[in-house]
Amino acid sequence: MRYNYAFPRPEAENASLFEVNPMRPLAAVLILLSAAMAFAQEPTTSPCDFEDGMEMSVQYHTGKDEPKNGKVWTPGGAPIVLYTQVPLVLNNVTIPVGAFNMFVIPNKKDWTLIVNKNVTAGAPYDASQDLVRAPMETGEVGQAETEVQVTLAHTGPKVCSLRIYYGKIGAFLDFNEK
Repeated sequence: MRYNYAFPRPEAENASLFEVNPMRPLAAVLILLSAAMAFAQEPTTSPCDFEDGMEMSVQYHTGKDEPKNGKVWTPGGAPIVLYTQVPLVLNNVTIPVGAFNMFVIPNKKDWTLIVNKNVTAGAPYDASQDLVRAPMETGEVGQAETEVQVTLAHTGPKVCSLRIYYGKIGAFLDFNEK
């Protein structure tokens, strides 16, 4: 006696498994989509409006990846993206209207923010594309953040303050509207 442990064969010799049960392809697609959505993370956006109605915003991914002192860090595993409708000034350098990737270099006593011209998704950090590097003020915060938090705060008529929190560290710097 011969046993067949394979899937049931379609009745027609040249029919595929999908012709036997038309729901199989749909089920397979739904399983793959739900798995992809479980791993995908939606970015968080933080806007800041200047008094003249122009806006800048940052978009970032949350995550628990730890920064390493002196190494370029992408909080949440991806660069922070800066969008600006108006030219900005950071560390005496003008940032034109547009989109830019931002990276952070944390150290024990000071942090540096990098604004980079390369916004190609998935591209590795390329220092030759840096537009400006600026020192960030740092301080200890009362409650430790287990995931990175990035916010913008309107702190003056032409000033938006970028704030990055991770662990018990807060790092801050100001973008000025030109």
